Amino acid sequence: MFSAQEAVQFEHPVHGPGLTANEIQELLSLLQPPSPTEISGSRGSNQAVYSIDERKRRRMVSNRESARRSRWRKKKHLEDLTQQLNRLKIQNRELQNRLGSIINQSHVLWRENGRLMSESVALKARLSDLRLVLAAMNAMQQAQ
Repeated sequence: MFSAQEAVQFEHPVHGPGLTANEIQELLSLLQPPSPTEISGSRGSNQAVYSIDERKRRRMVSNRESARRSRWRKKKHLEDLTQQLNRLKIQNRELQNRLGSIINQSHVLWRENGRLMSESVALKARLSDLRLVLAAMNAMQQAQ
């Protein structure tokens, strides 16, 4: 097949799963049966490659898991904010209703206060008139 030193050249660019040239070379090298020198001499370097590949795979899995947790946290946060928004809308509606009721009550009390003030003025005027009548009656009694 291909030796490890041979470069694989393609006439047309490969548009596949997005593999780099190094990854393609590595995949091709896996398809070749190992030579006797590779079996005895380079076992440590294959283990290093496998450990690097294993680390890449683990990092990729870890990143995917981290992204999944991040999406879950974002979704949970959005749900919490939506619930808070609904609670605040309800609370706002209740406060607006209370405010409207208090404003209506205030208008009723202002009208009642105005009526009582007018009545007070009328009673003070009547009291003043009665005092004048009483003073006149006292004056007439003393004159007799």
